[in-house]
Amino acid sequence: MNALLAINWEPELRGIIIVIIAVGTLCGSVYLILGTNLGARLGLLVALAGLAGWMFILGATWWTYSKGLLGDEPSWKPVAGKTIIREYEALSELGLLDAPFTATDDVTADADSVEALLVDQDWAKLDSALPSFQQAASAGTEVVIAAETFAAGEFQVVNVFDIGGERSPILFDGKIDFIAFFHKPHYVLVEIAPLVPQRTEPGRAPARSVIDTSRPHEYVYMIRDLGSKRVPAAIITISSLVILLLTCWLLHTRDQRVRENRSAKALPAGV
Repeated sequence: MNALLAINWEPELRGIIIVIIAVGTLCGSVYLILGTNLGARLGLLVALAGLAGWMFILGATWWTYSKGLLGDEPSWKPVAGKTIIREYEALSELGLLDAPFTATDDVTADADSVEALLVDQDWAKLDSALPSFQQAASAGTEVVIAAETFAAGEFQVVNVFDIGGERSPILFDGKIDFIAFFHKPHYVLVEIAPLVPQRTEPGRAPARSVIDTSRPHEYVYMIRDLGSKRVPAAIITISSLVILLLTCWLLHTRDQRVRENRSAKALPAGV
């Protein structure tokens, strides 16, 4: 036992041993007491029913308040095949703009025209002070750097456009929305502008970033992944409820058999 407890391999082996000892001590001690009073099989059923009921209450609490064992957080994911859009014309080809768009030599005017068309097509332009703007901009920055389109400090996020994500069903003009389990796809379009290369000199503060008006803007197209934050808690809650109902049914049928056997007439004694 001393050698077993001296194992210090974090976190796999030591964590597994701690869980085994904890389960054996807590659940095993309860089963030992029940087994000595009710018998091995009946004590096991009662112990399983109590454990399942406790896990059901714990899982329901985790599921309600989003605590305990959690899954993946919601995040922005690149849209496969059309994540980084480098040309204005590609916005029409990919279906983001309804009407065909033809770029001109004026990069700034083209960017403004694309912005106006997106707003006309129900894309919402997010304010830079909103947390949703910062989240989408951060995710778009990571996608651009990972794709090696630009390096860090070579571009700037200028706009974020948002569309979709409506929830349903919402009743009584939005007063009841806790049953709105269905969501429409939620998309975001992050507009980035390349910066003019700045020369760095030792001992001097870096120059202020300046957008390069001779190069076209690029766009990062992403979709919202709602994640699975409450899925582990939901699985624990539902599976514990099934085990609880099953063990309670087995206990109930056993009580019925015992009651029938006790109410039956005794057999006549043999001569």
